Amino acid sequence: MPSKKEVKDIQTLSLKKHRDETKLFIAEGPKIVEELLVSFPRQVVSVYALQEWIHKNQKLPPFFKVETISAIELEKISLLSAPNQVVAIIKQFAFTLPDVQRPVLYLDTIQDPGNFGTIIRIADWFGIQDIICSDGCADLYNPKVVQSSMGSMGRVQVYVDVDGSWIRNQKLPVFAASLQGKPLHQFNKIQKGIILIGNESKGLRKELLNLASEKIRIPGKGAAESLNAAVATGIILSHLID
Repeated sequence: MPSKKEVKDIQTLSLKKHRDETKLFIAEGPKIVEELLVSFPRQVVSVYALQEWIHKNQKLPPFFKVETISAIELEKISLLSAPNQVVAIIKQFAFTLPDVQRPVLYLDTIQDPGNFGTIIRIADWFGIQDIICSDGCADLYNPKVVQSSMGSMGRVQVYVDVDGSWIRNQKLPVFAASLQGKPLHQFNKIQKGIILIGNESKGLRKELLNLASEKIRIPGKGAAESLNAAVATGIILSHLID
């Protein structure tokens, strides 16, 4: 049974301030926790789980601490509206801005945590190893980002380009998603380059658009004004990434 202090400490991980101070984050649910345990066992600090989850996962790699809890105790520490069997406390990943010669994603002020997490998962699907975020993107360890990334967040390194200096210093070609761009089908697969994805409602800022080697557009036939940022990312990567 978690102590009152443990419960309070876990609950505070819902706040960015406490995640930043402790360098920890919370992951919930069998799918996400099991992926993190298998792929990054050394990042796992502790696991709190129902007996049924523990019984099903006896062959997972050993971790630092696992505690059997009741459904009522799970509700107390869970950040989900519908708690799901297991909660894990994970060390944040230590990433540094890369010097890359392969395709990378650059996200400009993607503020919706669900979108951000889904983009991480999409990047993982297409083998994108690095995502650079402008200042103002959702926090990587926001619980909604963690949930929607579905365990991909450890395989895709995410960095913050706080002052924009990283992208300004790059020599790679830059492909900017823009409604004023050339149709996507006019572009071939790329071996290296930076793919810019803009804010959900405002698109890319002018200073980033000005860095573009090419502007790309997803042609549409209907009346919708624009595509969801994560959906657009998936379509663009499907076309550009070999």
